[in-house]
Amino acid sequence: MKITILVENQIGHAAAKTCFAEWGLSFFIEINDQSILFDSGHTGIYKENAKKLNIDLQITDFVILSHHHWDHAGGLRFHDFKSAKKLIIHPEILKKLPDTETEKLLTDFKITTTQRPLEFIKGIFFLGEIPRKTTFEKGLYKGKPISDDTAIAIKSDKGVIVVTGCSHSGIANICEYAKQVTGQDLYAVIGGFHLFEKETEAVKGTIEYFKKEQPEYLYPMHCVDFPTLTKFRNIFGIDKMSTGDMIRIE
Repeated sequence: MKITILVENQIGHAAAKTCFAEWGLSFFIEINDQSILFDSGHTGIYKENAKKLNIDLQITDFVILSHHHWDHAGGLRFHDFKSAKKLIIHPEILKKLPDTETEKLLTDFKITTTQRPLEFIKGIFFLGEIPRKTTFEKGLYKGKPISDDTAIAIKSDKGVIVVTGCSHSGIANICEYAKQVTGQDLYAVIGGFHLFEKETEAVKGTIEYFKKEQPEYLYPMHCVDFPTLTKFRNIFGIDKMSTGDMIRIE
């Protein structure tokens, strides 16, 4: 499996001369003979970066939105797909996006909405609404639950690979649900973890969770502040991945 980071808050060294960054997230996931565009950042930068990285977005089989926030869903209004792609989202997204963006999605895409887990490719699941189970994660954004915040889970011979957008539901909550849905232990966790130094209980609890789970690959990015990334680096030896970087998982 290969994940190319089309958009992240920073530029990776490998793409420093070619790509642009913005606050947001977008991944292009290639697994077997299937391609998935996971989130789209805020503008059309994901398209321009794809071209610079020699990725043809027209081959995309599925588009997934992790939630409705502008820095993950906004870029789709700039898409130039030549055919109607299959878009999988939580139904709340269509209510929460600006009307013009909702109308464009309804016009341009073949949409499947679901609150429940959906195996949209064999062994690959859209997780739907994430149960809040942990005691250390609030599962809130600005004091409110983001019911449409979700992720995808990919089964592998070595365990489940979890790909997240922003993890407003709580990254540990997402991972536990991915384990439940797939029946596998954690193998890799990639994406936005939404962890900030001031949220001491959540940071401490998440670190202890991953110490216990011990995934082979751990890549927090996007909405994780520098002090928290430093803790993950010191404890887990993680590498911070950015725009233009590529993650390969065998």
